[in-house]
Parts: sequence; structure tokens; C-alpha cells
Amino acid sequence: MHASFMPPRQVKIGDAAAFVGSTPRAIRHYHEIGLLPEPERGGDGRRRYGYEDMIRLLWIRRMADAGIALDDIRDAFTTDTASTGADSGEDGEGIAGVLERLEETLAAQEAELGRQRTVVRRMRAEGSRMGLLSDFVTDRLKNLPGGSLRQADLDSLLVTERIFGPLGAAFQAARFVVLATHPALREESDRIDDAEEALDDSVAVDDPRVARVAAERHAFESTLQAVIEESGLDEDDDALCDAWDALHPATADDSGVGVDGADLGSGRREAGSMSAVDAIGKMPYDFSPARLRCMELAEALSARDALKSDR
Repeated sequence: MHASFMPPRQVKIGDAAAFVGSTPRAIRHYHEIGLLPEPERGGDGRRRYGYEDMIRLLWIRRMADAGIALDDIRDAFTTDTASTGADSGEDGEGIAGVLERLEETLAAQEAELGRQRTVVRRMRAEGSRMGLLSDFVTDRLKNLPGGSLRQADLDSLLVTERIFGPLGAAFQAARFVVLATHPALREESDRIDDAEEALDDSVAVDDPRVARVAAERHAFESTLQAVIEESGLDEDDDALCDAWDALHPATADDSGVGVDGADLGSGRREAGSMSAVDAIGKMPYDFSPARLRCMELAEALSARDALKSDR
């Protein structure tokens, strides 16, 4: 070999890093965690890396690029599985076990990326706000006229989905479908909402307006439910339950009551979410005592009607 092309016997850390496509800082970190033995220093006090060091650095870089954690790479080298190609080391796991765990992690990451892509596509198709809701919810809303849904409607669905899960929010979506397609009902809903908001802290709980508004709310909800039933949306609820159960089989610990008495066990809420009771307790609502009393009276009227219908 020509003298001008003769490679050096040893190189400095900068040259070693450049060759393997790493950085001097990364190589120093390898030394610190015991992944790469620290070579002897030359007369100038600097590290010098030889052929075997470079081979090890190349394997480290390839394994790191594959997603293997540095601690697992170190363990693999410790059991001599990385350099020999053996499937298992003295610990019974070796690189084969590391790769199995890595593949599981990558599969989970791939699934999460797929979920995120689905959400992004739904946001582009349905609108940025509505698209952030579950597809169980947006499927019920996608055919509505443009602009018929209000921001407050989406806010309510978002809160319901957080508390009762996608299925609970899908049930509630029927309400907003009817309001969006029945202007008279929407107008009456706005009127009662305004009346309830007027029950602020200046109104006493025994003020006659409280009972009056409660009666109006009860009458409106009864009318709204009747329209939902006439439109067949309540039958769609049964199909939703069947579709959800097919995708999320119930488990032994599934329990709880959701919107309108619907059974919404833990399997029907978001994975890892808190219970509905805990969620409700953590969500702040700026309701005055008079408005809370109005809600109680309206619920009592509904319970009375339900008792009559059962007789």
C-alpha cells in the first residue's frame, strides 16, 4: 500500500466519531456507562482508538440506530452476544430477548402513530375541532349541515367524552343532531339556557323562578327526547352499543352508570382514564346555589315521570 494511503494505527476521538457517524460527546457517554472501555491516552493526554474500538463503535451505532437502548447494548456486549451473533447469553435472554422487547415497543409505537394519523385525517375531513372527538361521535355528526353545530355543542361533547368515554358522548350527540336540524327546538333550548344562566348568585334558592325554570327544563327535555325517538336516533344507540362491544369486549370489572342511565363501564371509557365519579369531581362548574337547586328539581320531575311510566 502506498505510504500516503496507509491508515493510522490509532485515531483521536474526533476522527473516531466522524468515521462511525457519531459525536465525541456520545463516545464519552459510552465510556461513562461502561458500554465502551476507555482506551489508554497518548503522551498528549488524549484518548487513542484502535481497530477493535472502531469495530465496537460501529456495532453500537448500528444497534442504536435499530432502536436498541444503550443499556441493552451494554448487556449484549457483556454476554458477548453482540459480537458472536449468539441468540442468547449467559443470562438466558441476551440479544434475542432484547429484540423481542424492542419489537413489542415498536409495534406499540406503530399503533399509536396509526391512531394519530387517523385523528389527523378526521380533523382534515370533519374540521379541526370536531375531528378531535372520537369517530364514534363524529360519525353521528358528519352529515349535519355546515355551521349547524355550535362551539358550545362541541365543548359539551368533549367534556362528556372525557367523563363517560366515546360511547357516552356518542349517545349525547343525538341531542345536538336534533337541535341542529330543528330550529324551533334550538330556539327553545337557547331560551331555557338563558333562563338558567340568569339564576346567578343574586337569586335565592327558594325564589319562584327556580321552580319555574326547572319545570321548563323538564318539559323541554321531554319534548327533545320524544323527537329523538321519533327520528330513530335512539335505535341507532343500540347499534352503537353493539359496535362498541364488538371492538371492546366487556371485562369483569366493567361497571358504572353513564349518560341517561346508560351502562358505561371502565371498558367504555378511555384507557387509563379516571372513573366517571372522579372525573365529575375534578371538573369545575360555575353553578350558583339557585341553579343547582333548579337542576335538582328538574331531575326530580324526570324521576317522577319515570316512576309513573313504570307503573
